[in-house]
Amino acid sequence: MSVPESSSRIQNLDTCWNRIGVRGDGSCVELEQHSHCRNCPVYSASAVKLLDVGLPADHLDHWGRHFAEALPERTTNSRSFMLFRIGPEWLALPTAVCREVTSGRAVHSLPHRRSGVVRGLINLHGALVVCVSLEAVLGLQPSGSRKSGSAGRMLVIGAAGQASLALAVDEVHGLHRCRSEDLVPAPATVSKATSAHVSAVLPWRERSVGCVDELRLWQTLDRSLA
Repeated sequence: MSVPESSSRIQNLDTCWNRIGVRGDGSCVELEQHSHCRNCPVYSASAVKLLDVGLPADHLDHWGRHFAEALPERTTNSRSFMLFRIGPEWLALPTAVCREVTSGRAVHSLPHRRSGVVRGLINLHGALVVCVSLEAVLGLQPSGSRKSGSAGRMLVIGAAGQASLALAVDEVHGLHRCRSEDLVPAPATVSKATSAHVSAVLPWRERSVGCVDELRLWQTLDRSLA
């Protein structure tokens, strides 16, 4: 079988840099003048020869067949969540509504405001942001690991065109992507308040993570802030 002209020209190329140059034994007398093979005209000339080598005979056919193939069907049913913990409960919110995760901040209570949902105000980058209690919304037991008036972390959320709100949480795991079919219905044993806001459960690391329905959450928060 005859060697194609392009392959033959590559084989006949003198790769002196691999023998006596910087990748070889360094015995080339030109190194004293050029310091490195890449500065040598022989190296540059070899590069030009390589670029001039013709394409293999089947190159166009191969890539023509490759790009003629139909693209594999992409899965569009994936979901992305921000996972976080309040007390012993792991919860998830859609990534799209999560704007920022920040360290715990002092929560300043509002005078004449005794709503269990609204905890007060925090200072976020010089702006006042309302801090709300997701425990109160979901009917969870208040976390005993947080000191009064502060939080381990703050999860800042917000819908398009709405002001930001801060959730006081104990821990933030981060983003998690899953398939829609990985989600299972919320069990009937959960409390009425929780079941009204948790649309599904995500099995994760041998835990059951409650996926909070952002639309129902906004409705409850809007009523509490009115």
